[in-house]
Amino acid sequence: MADNSGRVARDFIFYCYLCLRIIYIIIHSMGRNKFSQREIEIIGKLLRRKMAGTRFQQKMVRHTLRTTFEFNIADFNIQGKAFGPEDLDECVRRGRIQILDDATIEAMKQRHAEKRQRDEALRQAEAVASGDAVDWQEVQRQWDEYYKNNPEEQPGL
Repeated sequence: MADNSGRVARDFIFYCYLCLRIIYIIIHSMGRNKFSQREIEIIGKLLRRKMAGTRFQQKMVRHTLRTTFEFNIADFNIQGKAFGPEDLDECVRRGRIQILDDATIEAMKQRHAEKRQRDEALRQAEAVASGDAVDWQEVQRQWDEYYKNNPEEQPGL
């Protein structure tokens, strides 16, 4: 019986881990829901292009929406249903997408970019500390220092 309870406890812990991992992925994979009026107009045009395009063009539009505007269609649509400009207007009308002034959006983007840069620096430092990665900037500095002190050994000269 004790053997079974140990397995149940392990399974429960694993289940909790999976739940927390899913929550983490959901939280960190979401795009923005606040845009300027100009961005909404451009997103609407891109969605019209997506609806009329070939499969490749649709992929390119979705990529542009994700990378340029941090707009993930999956955050706003019902799975399996095409998301078009009318759905975008409906999301704005219902308040799922908020329209803010340009200055507020730019400040938001700046804060987000700074946070991403800090997170990336932290990930890089952790990878270097654990031995999973090499600090290429430090290697470059050592390389430059070596050839500064030994110019006759510099390759290609």
